[in-house]
Amino acid sequence: MDTKTTSIVAYLTWIGTVIAFVAGDKEGAKFHLNQALVVIIAQIVCSFVMVIPVIGWIVGIIGSIFVFVCWIIGLIAAINQEEKEVPLLGKIKILK
Repeated sequence: MDTKTTSIVAYLTWIGTVIAFVAGDKEGAKFHLNQALVVIIAQIVCSFVMVIPVIGWIVGIIGSIFVFVCWIIGLIAAINQEEKEVPLLGKIKILK
């Protein structure tokens, strides 16, 4: 896969992230692989927070909406081949 395809596939669920990491152009799409991984981890955290009654539900729902917006921003940046960080989460670097 070329860099653009790898970047886009990285945002398509966690399976897409794994496929992009294994079969794609890792060096060219490392930025978007990292951003997609951070967004997926943030969504998992929001899911765990929702276990807490009432307060967790509110925080989890607001967090999930925020993560969805971050996902859209990252996907659009990948489609346009831009290295635009997602809000608040974009500074986190997992892949070096």
